[in-house]
Amino acid sequence: METATGTAQAAPPTGTPVPPSPAQDGGEPATLKVVPARHYWRWAAGVAALVVVAQFVHGLVTNPGWDWHTFSLYLTADSVLKAVWVTLQLTAYGTVLGFALGIVLAFMRLSRSAILQTVAWTYIWAFRSIPLIVQLLFWFNLAYLYKELGVGIPFGPVLWSFDTLNLVGALSAAVIGLALHQAAYAAEIVRGGIISVDGGQLEAAAALGIPRLRQLRRILLPQAMRGILPNAANEVISLFKGTSIVSVMAIGELFYQVQVIYGRNGRVVPLLMVATAWYILLTTLLSVVQYYVERHFARGAERTPPPTPLQRARTFVHKLRATAATGGFPR
Repeated sequence: METATGTAQAAPPTGTPVPPSPAQDGGEPATLKVVPARHYWRWAAGVAALVVVAQFVHGLVTNPGWDWHTFSLYLTADSVLKAVWVTLQLTAYGTVLGFALGIVLAFMRLSRSAILQTVAWTYIWAFRSIPLIVQLLFWFNLAYLYKELGVGIPFGPVLWSFDTLNLVGALSAAVIGLALHQAAYAAEIVRGGIISVDGGQLEAAAALGIPRLRQLRRILLPQAMRGILPNAANEVISLFKGTSIVSVMAIGELFYQVQVIYGRNGRVVPLLMVATAWYILLTTLLSVVQYYVERHFARGAERTPPPTPLQRARTFVHKLRATAATGGFPR
């Protein structure tokens, strides 16, 4: 058959299905209604998860075993607040001293000196192998092993010595044990962040004549911090919760104080919830600090960092006010 222009068009073979034209299937493709796929199992899983969460919350509210009255009574008690302060002190001292020593150990492992590498590797191997509770008890019983410590000529006479019986108390032993234990992990975290930076950065800096110390301070560390911070924050949070292990030394930190209180009144569950609430609250604050510190060091990689949750909330409020003023609905 021939078309209006005079060109011949072959007819389709018999039995071959002919696709419908736009006029037959409802119109142009741009005007067709797009129907999203229905994910019924996804909706069912979401509903089931919400039911489980609702049952758990209902149990928290209605189960008398949680004893929320006792929980509210001791949540801000003076003894608990003092214990929280001791926990924060242990965390701060352990973090500062541990990461200070960890940075030194990390650079020792990256040194070209085989002796420094071996010493640093041996320290990290030893303190990661020995359980923390053993280290704490060792420092707590230091006077049993060494009656005196002194300063003098190596393998020669001692010029000045002092008694160790009252030198290391319970709190000092806890700080020393936590800091030395933390240093082993901090060293590997810092070393991992440093080796993640491309070596060409330092080569280019050296070619420009930039001093070695300035290379570390201005080029290497700002880039390494992006790899260091997430793991470092995890270690700080783990240390914060790990301070509960010093309760074996009768130090009045949070978990030990909670044990003392429920040992007197027998209210175990609500007192454990008091400790849990404080751990969750302070861990959340540390996570918020981590977010903003990571955002600060990400400026070199992201020209326009994404808005913070607070900025998003402000934008949403402004949209609500604008739509309310115009009588529309927020999108």
